[in-house]
Amino acid sequence: MTEIKGRISLIEKLGVDIDAELLDLALTHRSWAYEHGGVPHNERLEFLGDSVLSLAVTSLLYERFPDESEGTLSKRRASVVSMLALADVARGIGLGEHLKLGRGEEQTGGREKDSILADATEAIFGAVFLSAGRAEALALVQRLITPLVEDPERYGAAVDPKTAVQELAARWGVAPPSYEVTAEGPSHDRRFTAVITVGDHQASGQGTSKKQAEMAAALRLWREAQAQESVAGA
Repeated sequence: MTEIKGRISLIEKLGVDIDAELLDLALTHRSWAYEHGGVPHNERLEFLGDSVLSLAVTSLLYERFPDESEGTLSKRRASVVSMLALADVARGIGLGEHLKLGRGEEQTGGREKDSILADATEAIFGAVFLSAGRAEALALVQRLITPLVEDPERYGAAVDPKTAVQELAARWGVAPPSYEVTAEGPSHDRRFTAVITVGDHQASGQGTSKKQAEMAAALRLWREAQAQESVAGA
């Protein structure tokens, strides 16, 4: 009963009708699917939702900024469809609490991981596309993304976090970032953990590939550094 009420609350936040089975699929992470006999998970919906997201954001930016160049529009789009931006959208609608995660992801804070939240957000877009059609899906994306469009710099580091931390290192006058990456888990569900070091600062990140883990670690270090600098400057 609690789960049903939670799903109803999520649908109300989305403001669009969505098929119950597709919603359940959109919220099913592959870690949960593997632990339950290899049932379907949300990655196919994520694939579809990624295209819905791109079209919705591209058309929104084209109409909202008629005088900006293609290059500037591309930068704006990259910032608001980034993992960090989509994870913030997910947190805004409380998506994490509704996810179906495997035990490992539950134990390691999967409900707050940017990568899992961003992927589930795209899966929701895909599910709405199939449930309610193209117009409703595009309208949902634009409704959720519009607040981010006015502040693209907020997510700039999310587009290229490894470059962002290289710039941090240069600004601090320390050696370039170094990474240590480890892997665990079976071949069909390999998980990578990267630890980045920049001067006296360290941060870790996880992902399903070495590159994804390094980017997650770089982004976390950058965000922590930004938070520290904000406190110091206050």
